[in-house]
Amino acid sequence: MAGVDRLEVFHAITDPDSAVARRRAAELGLVEAGRIALRNVHFESHAAALAALGGGPVPALWDGSRLHEGLAATVAALEAAAR
Repeated sequence: MAGVDRLEVFHAITDPDSAVARRRAAELGLVEAGRIALRNVHFESHAAALAALGGGPVPALWDGSRLHEGLAATVAALEAAAR
């Protein structure tokens, strides 16, 4: 993920795993640095964007070339991006 300027985190406000992913992104400073676009799948356009990437479950992270799905994969990708 080196060289990726902005990551997209697909989440659902009411989903507990999504809350963990959003919190971890904030703890890592990625939100404050503007490196994360949070995309709430309750908005039709964001759900459609996730589906277009081949995904469905949240949380999920698009790094520009790969979709990381599920809490463990999303958090691992966030942590890699923060290095």
